[in-house]
Amino acid sequence: MARAAVLRRLTWQPAAVSEIRAETESASTLVFDVDDWPGHVAGQHVDVRLTAADGYQAQRSYSIASAGRPVRAPLEITVQRVEDGEVSPYLVDVARTGDLVEVRGPVGGYFTWEPGDGGPVVAIAGGSGIVPLMAMARTHDRARAAATAPPTANADPTATTGGDTNFRLVHAVRTPDDAIYAAELAEMPGIEVHYAYSRAVPEGWPERPGRLGGAALARLAPVAAAPRVYLCGPTGFVETVANLLVDAGHEAARIRTERFGPTGG
Repeated sequence: MARAAVLRRLTWQPAAVSEIRAETESASTLVFDVDDWPGHVAGQHVDVRLTAADGYQAQRSYSIASAGRPVRAPLEITVQRVEDGEVSPYLVDVARTGDLVEVRGPVGGYFTWEPGDGGPVVAIAGGSGIVPLMAMARTHDRARAAATAPPTANADPTATTGGDTNFRLVHAVRTPDDAIYAAELAEMPGIEVHYAYSRAVPEGWPERPGRLGGAALARLAPVAAAPRVYLCGPTGFVETVANLLVDAGHEAARIRTERFGPTGG
């Protein structure tokens, strides 16, 4: 059975676009219907392949945005448009409900979090690096909701595990308009959200624009709390923040990183 499950994850499967949601001017969430989708763990990614009429194919890897197990959530990805890219402009600007693509996965086992893993958790994102961290936040939110709901006869006892984990999300973005999922995160009572704006701040914001630095990290990710840190974003951002955390005294083994750079989009 285990071998069959692995082979299924490594096999391309047709996926129909069932819903598209605009997140920002340059990012959209796509929901896919995939027969026999095995489910995933928050933090994993999926490969997406497009095939043109002339047979030309292009594929890219995208973090999964939907909640992971024990929830059986649909497969969702959030894609940031890369100018002159091959795949992201199609997914953001051209794709419509009913369109077919191919997917393969889920993939990855290192940069993952399940409610049973515990915490406290500090999830730090740069730009669209928030996508796998949002999957973790959604997973945590559902565990919290399950933990506070009246028990039922058929309730899954694992669904409530970790619902009381302290979960803090730090999102570094250029401007408020670039903050993906901001409205949804504002409605998650179990997630403590902080923003770092590098170019423009909301009206009345108490700080000037600036990059996420050591002073803010010391406040948001205190060493004494010994948090599990999940860090995702552009390579330069991830390396800078990871170094600041280690220099501050965090154990490198408790910092998990996922980074991305120019790939052709």
